[in-house]
Order: sequence, then structure tokens, then C-alpha cells
Amino acid sequence: MVELRIQEQQILLGIEKNGGKAYVDQLMSACGLSDAAVMRNALTLQENSLLNIYADTQNVIKLTDEGKTYAVENLPERKLVLAVIEMGGTADLKVAAKKAGLQEQFIQIALGWLIRKKWASYSSQSNTLSVSVEHFQDGVIAEGSDEALLKVIVHREQVPFDELNEPFKSEAEQLKKRKLIVIELKTTRFLQITQEGKNALTEGKIVQQEITQLTPELISTGKWHTTKLQKYNINAPVAKTWSGKKHPYLSFLDEVQNKLVTLGFQEMTGTSVETCLFNFDALNMPQDHPARAESDIYYIKEPKHGKIDNHDAIVKNIKETHENGWTTGSTGWGYKYSFEVAQRLILRGHGTCLSARTLESQKAQIPSKYFSIARVYRPEVVDRTHLSEFNQVEGIIVGPDLNIQDLLGVLGRFAMEIAGADKVRFKPDYFPFTEPSVELSAYKEGYGWIEFGGSGIFRPEVTQPLDIDMPVIAWGLGIDRLFMMRHGIDDIRMIFCTDLEWLRKKQVT
Repeated sequence: MVELRIQEQQILLGIEKNGGKAYVDQLMSACGLSDAAVMRNALTLQENSLLNIYADTQNVIKLTDEGKTYAVENLPERKLVLAVIEMGGTADLKVAAKKAGLQEQFIQIALGWLIRKKWASYSSQSNTLSVSVEHFQDGVIAEGSDEALLKVIVHREQVPFDELNEPFKSEAEQLKKRKLIVIELKTTRFLQITQEGKNALTEGKIVQQEITQLTPELISTGKWHTTKLQKYNINAPVAKTWSGKKHPYLSFLDEVQNKLVTLGFQEMTGTSVETCLFNFDALNMPQDHPARAESDIYYIKEPKHGKIDNHDAIVKNIKETHENGWTTGSTGWGYKYSFEVAQRLILRGHGTCLSARTLESQKAQIPSKYFSIARVYRPEVVDRTHLSEFNQVEGIIVGPDLNIQDLLGVLGRFAMEIAGADKVRFKPDYFPFTEPSVELSAYKEGYGWIEFGGSGIFRPEVTQPLDIDMPVIAWGLGIDRLFMMRHGIDDIRMIFCTDLEWLRKKQVT
């Protein structure tokens, strides 16, 4: 004999009285239960084959906040035409709009719909509106079907789209374009009693009311001894819950940081606002280099200049290196160095400026390894592979006898361990501050090749002015692209999106 709890019996009776099928909201009303209580009991009944749960999906129409306002008041075009009628049937557009209480941004919208609905004609030469006689009867303009639909929805809160007849369906599409309504896909669940459920109602045993929660009163009075506690099925399906967690990209940055620290790297830090001295000059980039153009870098408007007085020693060395090569063995760039340009403030265009600051005399241990994860800024056109602000992972290793093979080994290991690449390739490149220079690309099965960034060995024109007399291998890679390859993302904008569905599913691996 099937045992039924009181709430289970109520639900089965509610379904039976409704013809054998009932929606959850109908049972909530009939049984006086919450949505959660109905579904919890329904799941148990379904496990015992006493009913079946089905999902019914349909498009429903809801009003936006603006739509709710117009459903209670009037659409802008009706407000405008009523004002014209009050002014005798013909009126100046601006005067009528003011009388109607229309804000500036709604005047052209109201005018457009007036003409489209043929409620009035408009003369652009005189800027006047005249009410159309065929629509103006007995002192009023007949209600449009769009206005009627708004009133229907406001009284029912939401209306199934499929229930609408023409012309309401066409009007619904127009109101959606006007952003007065939204059409959403809604899933509703209904329960259908089975033959076993019908038998249980007539032959089943109704068990004593069960308690689902112990209260202080039950414990203090001792009533819990005679009260039957409900058994819980720990295997019953429950609704998904989403606990809070760190954004997967931020977790990835933490992982990279921890891995580099574990490998013996020390972290370099600095501000986003930098002087041209460290962003360009210290890296052997001449002051007339194209990369300094306003189309390629963000210049600070106020204040325009920063202080470089506490770097007098290296500024003198950098000046002579740019002008004539100083003692580096170079001929320099052959121009007159400007201290004013060196002081110019910008948003840093790459993370390499942090390497220059770290290498400055007496600040870098030798041998040593440093890294930074830095936000950098460039006036890029935003698309699936570029952003105007992004992150770079920058690294330098200082030590005697370092060579290009050491650099390639570090880059290959980095791409495979951090990005999960299957293989890497290198090709020669050019940077004013490294020689030789190498571009790193990596390949992942099912994803393809992607370029990560540049690297090389700092030139003497960079290291000697900073009082470094041994090789420095350096790289600057787009860590955003490393994350993209790791997680199979083909649009860099996804990294910073607010798509909850993607964020919930994405797990850092």
C-alpha cells in the first residue's frame, strides 16, 4: 500500500480536480503551498510513478519600465496630437511639444509616429502640425491597436505571444522595436497524474503530518518525541546553485604569478602612469620614433610632465647614448636629446618600462630573475583580437653567459606550461631595445597558431646606461592571449564579458 504525506495528497487531489493536469502556479493557489514545496513533493511523487512532470515553453510579453509608463499615461505621439487638438487642430511643432510636456529627445519620435499613423500632417517649411480629419472624430483620435495591447499587458503583467491575434502580433513586434516591451522565452512546468497516482488517492494510506524542521519549542517541550520527522531523500534532484568564485581570468593571473614565483622570479611593480624616459628613452627608442605618436600612445593632459631629477645619472648616460652612442659601441641616433620630452607623462604602452626601472643602477641583484603582470594601454581598434587596454606578462633574467638558447628555452617552457600549447615556433623580429629579437607563436590542437609577443637580449644601449654590464634576456607576452589559448576562446572580449552562463561554466584548469 502506497503511503502519502498530507502535502502529496493535496497535490494529487489538486491535479485530479483540474482534470488530471495542472500547472505549478495553479497548485500553489489550490494547495496553499510555495513553489518550492510543490516541486519538492512533485519530485518525490514522480520517483514513485504517481505523476509526471513536464516542461512547457512559450514566448511571453512583458512591459519595460518605459512601456509601463506609456500604458498608464499616453504614448508620445498621442500626447502631441492631443496638444495640437487643444490648440485648434493646427500648431507649431515646438509649441505643441512644450504643451504636451515632451522632452527634447522624444519630439522627433512622436512626430515620426504621428505621420506614420496618419494622425496628422507636417509642414517642414512652417514647422507646423495639422490633425488629419479622417482620424479626428467626435473630438478624439481613435485608440490604436498598439495602445490597446499595452493596456492588455499592464493588467495581466505578462501575455503569451501565441495567444495574440492579428493585428496584435504585428503591433507587438513594433512595440518591441520601440523597447516598450520584451518578448522572453518562459518555461512553465505542469504535472500530470498517472494511473498509479489515481489508485493511490483511493487505496493509499495517509501518513501522519511530518515535520521538516526542528524548532526550539519542539525541543524544549519534548514534543519531538511524538512528532514524526520527514525523511529526506539525499539522492533527489535539486535546483542548481552557483556559489561565488573569483573570475576565471583573475584566477589564471594568480596561477601564472604563483608559478613564476615558484620558479624563483621576483615580481616587479609600478604605476600605470609613466614618463617617456622609462617607457621609451631608456629602451633606446629615439624621441621621434613613430611609436610615440598620439595615435599609438595615450598622453596625459594634466599634468603633462613628471619629475626625473632623482635619475640624473642614468638620464645623462641615456642622453649621450641617443646622441652619439656614448661608450656602447653604437653611433647613436644622431639628434639633440630633449629633457622636456623625457619628462612627458603617458599611460604605459608596455610592461618593459618596469624592466628598465628594475635594472636601474643598484636596484637589480645579479644574477636575478624578475617578472611583472602589468596592465598596458594603447589606442587600438577594439576587435576580436585587440583591446585598447590589456595585460602583459613581462620577464627578464640577468646573469653572465646568457644567450639566445636560454631565451628560447624559457619561452618554450612558458608557452607549453602556462598556455597549454602543443608546440612553439620562433621567427626573427625587430625591436630598438633587443638584438637579437624573436617573436613567439604557439600552436594548440583544435585552436591553431597564435602570436604571443616579442623577446630578445637587451642591447648594450639599454643595459650600459643603467650600469648593467652583463647579458639580460627579456620578453613581453600578451597574457590575455595565453588565457585564450588555454581555454579555447577566439574573441579576446570574452575575457572581460559579463555573460553569467559562460562564467558559471568556465572552470580554471
